[in-house]
Amino acid sequence: MCGIWALFGSDECLSVQCLSAMKIAHRGPDAFRFENVNGFTNCCFGFHRLAVVDQLYGMQPIRVKKFPYLWLCYNGEIYNFKQLQKQFGFDYQTLVDGEVILHLYNRGGIEQTASMLDGVFAFILLDTANRKVFLARDTYGVRPLFKVLTDDGFLGVCSEAKGLINLKHSTSLCSKVEPFLPGHYEVLDLKPSGKVASVELVKFHSCKDEPLHVACDTVEALPSGFDIDTVKSNIRILFENAVRKRLMAHRRIGCLLSGGLDSSLVAAVLLKLMKEININYPLQTFAIGMENSPDLLAARKVAAHIGSEHHEVILNTEEGIQAIEEVIFSLETYDITTIRASIGMYLVSKYIRKKTDSVVIFSGEGSDELTQGYIYFHKAPSPEEGAEESERLLKELYLFDVLRADRTTAAHGLELRVPFLDHRFTSYYLSLPAELRIPKNGIEKYLLRLSFEDSNLLPKEILWRPKEAFSDGIASVKKSWFSILQDYIDQQVDDLLLEKAAEKYPFNPPKTKESYYYRQIFEKHYPGRSSWLPHYWMPRWVKATDPSARTLKHYKSATQE
Repeated sequence: MCGIWALFGSDECLSVQCLSAMKIAHRGPDAFRFENVNGFTNCCFGFHRLAVVDQLYGMQPIRVKKFPYLWLCYNGEIYNFKQLQKQFGFDYQTLVDGEVILHLYNRGGIEQTASMLDGVFAFILLDTANRKVFLARDTYGVRPLFKVLTDDGFLGVCSEAKGLINLKHSTSLCSKVEPFLPGHYEVLDLKPSGKVASVELVKFHSCKDEPLHVACDTVEALPSGFDIDTVKSNIRILFENAVRKRLMAHRRIGCLLSGGLDSSLVAAVLLKLMKEININYPLQTFAIGMENSPDLLAARKVAAHIGSEHHEVILNTEEGIQAIEEVIFSLETYDITTIRASIGMYLVSKYIRKKTDSVVIFSGEGSDELTQGYIYFHKAPSPEEGAEESERLLKELYLFDVLRADRTTAAHGLELRVPFLDHRFTSYYLSLPAELRIPKNGIEKYLLRLSFEDSNLLPKEILWRPKEAFSDGIASVKKSWFSILQDYIDQQVDDLLLEKAAEKYPFNPPKTKESYYYRQIFEKHYPGRSSWLPHYWMPRWVKATDPSARTLKHYKSATQE
């Protein structure tokens, strides 16, 4: 996890502009560098470093003697950099996994570079010899990237939007800052003036397509066919491989553990693999919730079963409510369910940073979207429509769950790893017949659970534990976090304000007091930027006015039996 920032063609003094780069200092607490580009007095890079690999030569922008005309600023992890070195005979000068980007680009250009990277990344690559600037972002947008490009060719790029919104420029003070699309790369011409012109924006990977880098994967070709035993075996092999490749770190590894299926599977496989490769410290697992909440109790059970060093963070109502503004500022969104679910994750990340030395944090994000884990999937009209919805959710992850996971951890200088979003694992899962992937016997993620049934990785009651609405999982038995939030916000927002919400906020108008409250805070920090969220996250196929699963009939019957 790092913070990247770059400007091309700035009219203003760079030392003034670089104050904007400090807005993302939280992403890289270990070191900071600000560097001008030789020969271009109005172009520069800013980099905040979280040192996870190569403590000595890991500062950026990365430049190597072999390619003095290439400058690279990237945020991410490239898991197959050693396999690519072996396959193409690359001569690395550092231990930094991202150095492979320079070698791939020199060998085959930007398209091959983006397509061959197995990992998560957002990067800015400058080629001064050919006067080109390249931007790229991984398939699911696990690593964030924003850009602003003015009509006269001033370009700003940053890990988070907050590093771009106050940039000064002669022609416009309020240019459109927008997220760079996942699974794309952009080619820009660099003019002698330091300004740029966009040449093309190319989609290099879709979630359903098997990625090109499978050719140099450590897992051999898997048996084909859709008989259930083959499918279950392939799912186990690919998921284990997804966790294994993410063990690449020189800093301590930990794992978020809610006690739900996804984080529990990640934690169990992670611990098993850490033992296999003799990592000589215990795995720390982290759970958050109110006293005796369902999540805390389930996480405790999992930690005891797998033998992790378990930490519990008790969610204090007051602390949760006080964190709302900080959370919205960190997230850069006003989406209701994203904010609700972020509060616990933000506070547990704060605890990890303050109280432990775990820096690389594994998590279960992406599973609900991939394996049809949301409760409303029970209402899908057909398996095919369920499969389509799954793909839509995956494409939009960068606006919702992946955004939450990145910002809440990065706010505290932690690096998140999400094995469920491994390219090879997701493309295989999406290639399975739609009928195999739907909820069965009233249980969502049926196929995923079935695949691990005989592994003894988890207690049976955890493996088959029904989906909790996040705000209920962390809640106390007496009163849900959902209800606590509603009661507090009800006092903060007047009925009249809500009635006039559509006049004040015509784009994505708030329909509830909670939504209005969040929007007010968002507009305070990011006025006029509501288009960053194209629409609210809402369940499909049901008449829902609130995104919480607890409002769905199926959920009520499942939890009130």
